[in-house]
Amino acid sequence: MSPPTAFRTPRPPLSRTFPPSRAGLPRRTAAVAVLLLGVLLLLMVVRLPWSGDLGMHAAVLERLRADLAHPGNPLVDEDTPSPYYSPWTVVLALVATATGWGTFGVLRLAGLAGLALLGTGLAAFTRTFSRARAAVPLALLCVLLLYGVVPFAWSGMPGLASLSLTLAYPGTFALGLSCWLWALLRRARTAGWGLLGHVGLGFLLGSVLLVHQFTGVVAVLGVLAVLLGTRPGPAGAGWARLAAGGAVALALSLCWPYYSFPALLGGGGLDPVHRALYGRAAERFCLVAVGMVALGARWWRDRRDPLALLFGLGAAVVAAGWVSGHYVWGRALPAVLIPAQLALAVETAEALEGRGAFKGCEASKGCEAFKGRGAGGERLRRGLPVVALAALLAGAWAQAGVLSYVLRREAVPPGLREAPVIALWPRFGWAVAHVPKGATVMTNDYYALRALPAYGPYTVAPAYPDLFLPDEKRRRDATRRYFAPATPRAERLGILKEYGVRWVLQKNGAAGLAPGDPALRKAAQGPGGRVLLEVVGR
Repeated sequence: MSPPTAFRTPRPPLSRTFPPSRAGLPRRTAAVAVLLLGVLLLLMVVRLPWSGDLGMHAAVLERLRADLAHPGNPLVDEDTPSPYYSPWTVVLALVATATGWGTFGVLRLAGLAGLALLGTGLAAFTRTFSRARAAVPLALLCVLLLYGVVPFAWSGMPGLASLSLTLAYPGTFALGLSCWLWALLRRARTAGWGLLGHVGLGFLLGSVLLVHQFTGVVAVLGVLAVLLGTRPGPAGAGWARLAAGGAVALALSLCWPYYSFPALLGGGGLDPVHRALYGRAAERFCLVAVGMVALGARWWRDRRDPLALLFGLGAAVVAAGWVSGHYVWGRALPAVLIPAQLALAVETAEALEGRGAFKGCEASKGCEAFKGRGAGGERLRRGLPVVALAALLAGAWAQAGVLSYVLRREAVPPGLREAPVIALWPRFGWAVAHVPKGATVMTNDYYALRALPAYGPYTVAPAYPDLFLPDEKRRRDATRRYFAPATPRAERLGILKEYGVRWVLQKNGAAGLAPGDPALRKAAQGPGGRVLLEVVGR
């Protein structure tokens, strides 16, 4: 039996709506825009703007470099496992050891690898839906720019503002792997790949699950959408090959030695952190509605369109998170955004080139691009590129503030200087110059908790919820008590002794032992009224 013919739809002649000379201009413009944005993101790799979890990922590399076999907790001085110790971070630690590069140099390499993997993965996945020459550059533009009217950044989200801050994160690398997984799976199903190919796909899926568990959920939803959208579906040996690939993914995730993957299914108290994902949704994602229109057109033509199915699966998970209060399920948001963005790109590219059908879709009744039959269809074909351009320009302005990450204010074009931007975090080089690696710091400063471990020190309380840290609550309570105004001096000294604290970072005038206390010695003064104190007696 011959494999399904997913990429055999014949190419019809160009429509008179967009002559070849006019169709080429938008394509070239989109390609130039992608090139410029690519250069901007490369500058972000060099700059590594810090506003978020960069310190956590740097801390992970610090611990792995110190002891690859038993790195311990990345934030506090305890011997516990951590889901941040993934195959990708282990590879980065090995690179650091082999080259002698510093932690942030290796993170720049991670950012470059993540950018390349995500860009090529999105291109490969898009090519399974359309051979229109404008499809790939438009897809990259839509994924980078088509969000809302305010900047939005979160690990695993591929918008321009988000990537500017998260390129070096494992989530970016994992999302790139996921796009490649989906593209290769579509090829596997249409080309009739054998057992070895499906085993390789299973290894890819298992790697995604270990590298970034939230993106792993998105990857699984994409796999389901591709399989449900394939005609004909698996049968006989096809099911056996898919089962073999799934078994490899499961075995890889279960056998990983650095942490227990099944233990993560409990959630680990992450719902409060992720409630913010559901806030300001209209402002953050209003432009995606344009993509949803294109996605709806695809679904109307083909009820088993993989992009429409992925959108539906992702929307169901995100909505269930909101209804149930399991806000961590909102991390499936890329499964909602990316299908709508790619649908707009593909449909716009097809309209520009006047295709009567787009390549890469499954052979089915009604699997056609905008044919333009009648005045309504003609208006839709003419209007879609215009609406897409307007949405992309609005999205570009909303995220233009990221230029300030790599340019001085006077170098930013005047019209973009007031664009909204996510503020960068303060640096703590002034403090870590005094604190040796492996020393424990007592602090309740929001930024210090998330930055100091990046350079090798520990903190008493972890900056993030930690499923594998049994005394997390006790540590947080100890930090709260130390800085509580009514806590006696003796109790504060007891806390410092219990956790082996050698340094205290606090703001001048904050509760806690006063800087003039005989147990402390002022070591450094930092910006924002912060002061670093060395514990010289208990």
